[in-house]
Amino acid sequence: MITDADIIYEDNHLIAVNKKAVQIVQGDKTGDIPLSELVKVYLKKKYNKPGNVFIGVTHRLDRPVSGLVLFAKTSKALSRLNEMFKTKNAKKTYRAVVANKPLKEKDKLEGYIFINTKKNKSFVSKKNDPDTKFASLAYEIIAN
Repeated sequence: MITDADIIYEDNHLIAVNKKAVQIVQGDKTGDIPLSELVKVYLKKKYNKPGNVFIGVTHRLDRPVSGLVLFAKTSKALSRLNEMFKTKNAKKTYRAVVANKPLKEKDKLEGYIFINTKKNKSFVSKKNDPDTKFASLAYEIIAN
């Protein structure tokens, strides 16, 4: 269930929702109710909308991650946001709390991601092969 407390920002075109670490953004083979559907229910109830409610998924966060997810409330907003993410005109910032401090204050990690579809999980791989996708992460420690 989504409540007003979960909504960080909303206007006629967008809604930003605080995703809990256990939630999925889009439906998957687990059959768990995704955040996108919960947002639809929230909007339908809040505005007494008859029929279907449009929600466009502009990006995702992995299930174990919490943070803000931006949804489009109109198809026009969705196409514009998709273009912004595609052309990297939208900036995404990730902040993480980690158990162990990295050795370097600032660095770039590069490798390959392998998705195990049976476990529905991603793993880091050192090899570049047809089953992997290149991934790059630049980080900087901002607080101790």
